[in-house]
Amino acid sequence: MRRSLWGLLLVVPLTALGQGKDAKVAAPAAEAARGVGTPGINWEGQVLRATGAGAPDLKAANPAQARLGAERAAKLDAFRNLLEQAKGIQVSAGRTVGDELARDEVKGRIEGAIRGYKVLATRYFSDSGVEMDVEVPLAALTAALTSAQEPAIVLNDGAAKYTGLVVDARGLGVTPVLAPRLVDATGKALYGATVLTEEARGTAGVAAWFDSLDAARKASRVGDKPLVVKAAQLQGSDLVLSAEGARALTEANTRFLAEGRVAIVTQ
Repeated sequence: MRRSLWGLLLVVPLTALGQGKDAKVAAPAAEAARGVGTPGINWEGQVLRATGAGAPDLKAANPAQARLGAERAAKLDAFRNLLEQAKGIQVSAGRTVGDELARDEVKGRIEGAIRGYKVLATRYFSDSGVEMDVEVPLAALTAALTSAQEPAIVLNDGAAKYTGLVVDARGLGVTPVLAPRLVDATGKALYGATVLTEEARGTAGVAAWFDSLDAARKASRVGDKPLVVKAAQLQGSDLVLSAEGARALTEANTRFLAEGRVAIVTQ
């Protein structure tokens, strides 16, 4: 009898609310949280976001069980959606996260990084369905894809004059990637993923990408006094710094590079 009564209670909201998410009624707090996690890649904020949805189990013994099942389904759907979006992310020129997933030794690390996503907002509907907005730092993917080997790039000491680095790559047709490198005209690496500390590898990533030079210069990531250099050309996904820019970088205290304090401007 209790089971049949629960079935009646569940059917009424479903039929009354009609079809589709727009017909569902969320709690006021949930409504306010809408839009928190707009799905997609945020290269400036260095996060990947997705939304997962879960329907209630109509065979559940009570509403609490139905909602619990919907939450589990939403989490699984969020993971799948994050993974699907991640596949198209460029790691470097001609190399995507999807390509790396084909490698057994890397697949587990990538999936593990994505499973560590953060829940931004959860919406509960009157039919016991659930939606949740989630995000995972792009740095977590970078860490899964790059080894923590000793950096071959020597970072300069001396008086700290700059708090970060802004690379002006406007006009070069640059596409954001997870693991960009900065090189000089001879191809010598000046900055890349292997420079990062273990902590920065998992939290900051290699660089943030901006559409505006002004926004990049004001970004908290590069501090209040960033060094601004010009990229002269693009080689694959490597940014070749101008002679002046390379010289300025090699002459400065570049310890901030180990923390990933780099912003790249694309437009």
